[in-house]
Amino acid sequence: MKQTIVFALGCSLAAMALAKLPAPSEEAAAKAAEAAAKAAWSGKVANYQLCKSMDRTAAYYFKTAKAAGKPTQPPVETPPCVEPGPFVYTPAPPAAPAAAVAAPATAPAPAAAASPAKS
Repeated sequence: MKQTIVFALGCSLAAMALAKLPAPSEEAAAKAAEAAAKAAWSGKVANYQLCKSMDRTAAYYFKTAKAAGKPTQPPVETPPCVEPGPFVYTPAPPAAPAAAVAAPATAPAPAAAASPAKS
């Protein structure tokens, strides 16, 4: 009995999970786009901060190694750290519906003549 109940419960949960959700509203889609843009900007800021910290660590290492008289290899040329700037989001203009009102479909032409009866 328990197995039947567990099986029925599992089937109903699977059916609910597979149910199709409605399309998000325009406001929800706009908020999602802004959140995605902000997440991308946050990733750029994190990469910039990581680049700056690696530069500081390398400079400290070379300074202390030189003071200690340890031989070091010359530093490798790396691209400069690029600051992403402040977050600015400009929403894309709403897309105009291409064919919101489709051309009315014409009714099929009436049959010219009924098919002749076979004799």
